[in-house]
Amino acid sequence: MNKKIDTLKELTDKPSRIAIFSHSNPDGDALGSGTAWMNILTKLGHDVKFFVPNSYPSFMEWINTELGPIDIFTATDDHKDFIDEADIFFFLDMNNISRIDGLSDYIVRNTNAKKILIDHHPQPANIFDLEFSFPDSSSTSLIIYKIIAACGYEDLIDTAIATGLYVGMSTDTGNFTFGNLDPELYNAVANLAGNGIDIAELNIRLYNIYSKDRMRLLGHLLDKRMVFVDNSDAAYIYISKADQSDFNFRQGDSEGFVNIPLNIDGINISALFIQTNECIKISLRSKGEIDVNRMAREYFNGGGHKNASGGKFYKGMDNAIDTFIEAIRKL
Repeated sequence: MNKKIDTLKELTDKPSRIAIFSHSNPDGDALGSGTAWMNILTKLGHDVKFFVPNSYPSFMEWINTELGPIDIFTATDDHKDFIDEADIFFFLDMNNISRIDGLSDYIVRNTNAKKILIDHHPQPANIFDLEFSFPDSSSTSLIIYKIIAACGYEDLIDTAIATGLYVGMSTDTGNFTFGNLDPELYNAVANLAGNGIDIAELNIRLYNIYSKDRMRLLGHLLDKRMVFVDNSDAAYIYISKADQSDFNFRQGDSEGFVNIPLNIDGINISALFIQTNECIKISLRSKGEIDVNRMAREYFNGGGHKNASGGKFYKGMDNAIDTFIEAIRKL
């Protein structure tokens, strides 16, 4: 990693225009790592913007106001001009620019910008000038923290940066309940706690604040939309367009719901199916050695990690569920 750190410092040793990108439907790790890295680079004298392709969960809107700004990309001149004129692109928490939907069309127009990947998903695309790719890391935010330390920038970490990094580390491990929970992670959290973050308050913001509609939606799903697959250790939840209409569904309202069946004794595989206008969006989770990344790649046009993956399906809800059950039988 030392040579890569030296290369990174060489690329960022003079004030530059830098665009940071993260994936579609950004989660806590995307938002936390993106805002933290943006604030570090800004302190180093760069002109930085952090772009995401679309909106994020409503209960994370405070990240934009307190740690941001986060720019939801629009094809306006100021956004397009900034990307066209950027010297460096950072791609965080994704392994391919296809993860940022239509925003990629504007990125490829700038052929001069250096492309730098910071990510923990396996099988990164071979399109980057510099890669910090660590699939064994529990989060991209932990990688950002390690890069900051390796560069000698720890003195730049303030409460806002520490908060962003904690948000990413916490949410991508299900509040430290799954993933690679190694000593490096806990040492990083301990160091961040020394920068003035209020972990108890952050946990309330991230896990214990529901809108009335979101809480009612959860109750409906647990009662009417959670199904246990016969003769298996799998369960799934599905959300139809009608469900979304009945409970005023907003982007992010289903965040974390895929993990709920895994709290049930004997359930080791969980799936969440969400009907959209274009496709069925699928989230997959598992315990132990069960590899849902393989399932996502082979059956659902997706991918991710061994215990946390996702994808899309274009042949309707019933067929998506049938395919999931078939995949369980085979894999």
